[in-house]
Amino acid sequence: MSINIRQENIEDIHEVYHVVQKAFENADYSDHDEHHLVDRLRNSRNYIPELSLVTEYGDKIVGYILFTEIKVGKQTLIALAPVAVLPEMQSKGIGKRMIMEGHTIAAQLGYKGSVVLGHDKYYPKFGYRKASLYGIEAPFEVSDDHFMAVEFVAGGLSDAHGVVEYAKEFFEK
Repeated sequence: MSINIRQENIEDIHEVYHVVQKAFENADYSDHDEHHLVDRLRNSRNYIPELSLVTEYGDKIVGYILFTEIKVGKQTLIALAPVAVLPEMQSKGIGKRMIMEGHTIAAQLGYKGSVVLGHDKYYPKFGYRKASLYGIEAPFEVSDDHFMAVEFVAGGLSDAHGVVEYAKEFFEK
């Protein structure tokens, strides 16, 4: 069976909810609300349909990734949250493929970079570095090691300085 990554469509919503819920069910660093966050973000003005991606394995959705618009100073960037893979399909490169595909699409759409709050041993594989190195700050208390940014083009974050303005839906419950 092959793996296929494509844009999410309306028929996928229920299955994506399940995938995200299952992916974070036993996660140590989680508020276990990611599946509800996705629903809120889909209805936000920061939602980018082209960057709401599912991964299919056979006829089943096994992964999901979402990037939404953020502001940093005067620049519009994107935030990666969440990336989710069904537990039984983890450690097979699906998350990696979704992140890389998302970055490619984002760059084609004209975005210059992304931020992520995540594992400091995982995201650097995709070019993410401490956001503070770019002058980008989180709007909440977080370890400098876990708040990261990546440029899609050289110098893409050179004029992105300040505190990230996330979609308000990130802070709702």
